[in-house]
Amino acid sequence: MKRSIKQNLARVGVAVVATAAAVVAVPSVAQAAGYNGVCGSGYRVVDSMPLAGGTAFLTYNSSTGQNCAVTVRNSTGSPVYVLASIRVAVGGSPWHKDGDYYGTYAGPVYVYAPGQCIDWVAQIDDDSAQQLDSHCG
Repeated sequence: MKRSIKQNLARVGVAVVATAAAVVAVPSVAQAAGYNGVCGSGYRVVDSMPLAGGTAFLTYNSSTGQNCAVTVRNSTGSPVYVLASIRVAVGGSPWHKDGDYYGTYAGPVYVYAPGQCIDWVAQIDDDSAQQLDSHCG
């Protein structure tokens, strides 16, 4: 059976529309942010807090006694407010923080606190998380 050019184009057009619809209908799965290593060598991740749009990481360097916090977005994008903040929990220690409109991450911020509890706070856009009096000793 012979088809006209018009019939063949109509058939191809239906196939293209069906394929495009299938591609559009497949939802994408957001990748969770991974620690990006910005605290430096010798730091290992000791904790994390999930946030809408990313993850906050707390790292520690046992050789130096330094804690480091960084907040990483799931994917690079238009700048939104991102915060990484850390302090020694007792004694009214000042906050060490980096908060601004970033497309990728905030931090690193450091505090020397061997054997002491720390407070750390993170934020991405309107979502925030905190841990107070954590990682003591």
